[in-house]
Amino acid sequence: LAGIRAFLKNAWDKEPVILTACGIGLLSLTLPFVSPLTKYSGMINSAVPYNYPVPVRDDGNMPDVPSHPCDPEGPNLEWLKNL
Repeated sequence: LAGIRAFLKNAWDKEPVILTACGIGLLSLTLPFVSPLTKYSGMINSAVPYNYPVPVRDDGNMPDVPSHPCDPEGPNLEWLKNL
């Protein structure tokens, strides 16, 4: 720990711009992994389908087609309402 501290103090004394740039670079690499925005955008992307279904006219002979997109078979987005 003392060696790292001495290295950072020496680097700050000689080249503060380079040390600041390296610090910003390390922060930009770690920030997306700890950001709540990344978590919630991933949850939203997994809930939204890539292709939206074409509406189908139900003639009463299609038990596997839900009557409405918000039926229980659809994705659960209650967590989005509670934000």
